Amino acid sequence: MEAENHTEASQFLLLGLSDAPKLQPLFCGVFLSMYLLTVLGNLIIIVAISSDSHLHTPMYFFLTNLSCVDICFTSTTVPKMLVNIQAQRKTISYIGCLTQVYLFTLLAGMDNFLLTVMAYDRYVAICHPLYYTVIMNPRFCGTLVLISWFIMLWVSLLHILLMRWLTFCVGTEIPHFFCELAQILKVACSDNLINSIVLYVATALLGVFPLTGILFSYSRIVSSLMRISSAGGKYKAFSTCGSHLSMVSLFYGTGLGVYLSSALTHSSLQNSVASVMYTVVTPMLNPFIYSLRNKDVKGALRRLLNLAAHCL
Repeated sequence: MEAENHTEASQFLLLGLSDAPKLQPLFCGVFLSMYLLTVLGNLIIIVAISSDSHLHTPMYFFLTNLSCVDICFTSTTVPKMLVNIQAQRKTISYIGCLTQVYLFTLLAGMDNFLLTVMAYDRYVAICHPLYYTVIMNPRFCGTLVLISWFIMLWVSLLHILLMRWLTFCVGTEIPHFFCELAQILKVACSDNLINSIVLYVATALLGVFPLTGILFSYSRIVSSLMRISSAGGKYKAFSTCGSHLSMVSLFYGTGLGVYLSSALTHSSLQNSVASVMYTVVTPMLNPFIYSLRNKDVKGALRRLLNLAAHCL
């Protein structure tokens, strides 16, 4: 019987943000605008860094990777939602749902790891400036990124393999605008205890250890800055961390908001709205944070615009 239910559940229903027909064009316009801003903003950051030799440093190497991940992260959920709104349907295939879960878990984890690696980069640059180029050499930076991908590829695959053991009833409704793992476990028709344990353990480990690394890095940075006598020197050293701190606060703040809204309320609308901040707003704001708060990036963008103007 379980195998039959599993076979029949060839698709799910994504309930989205609202059932109101009048709101669908508004949602479509808003999310399409945010998606285009996210893709365009992150592409501009990638092109600006790639075209400026002054920015071929470890910090901007990690930022380029973060921008690529953010584009893919948003592309995992928003296009499918826009297609469903335009087609006036709410379905997603079983395989499509599994793919969304895999990519979403993979890319969210990569965001997490890249922010941690960027914090370590700032720690080495400020606390060990004489050894910075030796420690943060291109091979080591590439290895850090590859290890992050390796860990998240296997963690995401583990969740998918465990999901394959779950059974779902025909016409299963997911109270979300995309296939989020926690929501899917709630609507499974079979026992999901093992899946839930793995989810909580993985979330705790992949959340606590990177955040601990970030907090440790900044505690050492603050300790190092306290030994600098001049206020100008302190400001100059810490100014390079401003953009990264803003991104960390936004990422973990919205992530915590999603967790709290899920734990403290049973309202699917509130959970979905919190997830919008995490999955759409954060990747959209990251390019603006770095372009507005970072003099090097602003300079690279000006040179890129001048080059484009000359070509035209």
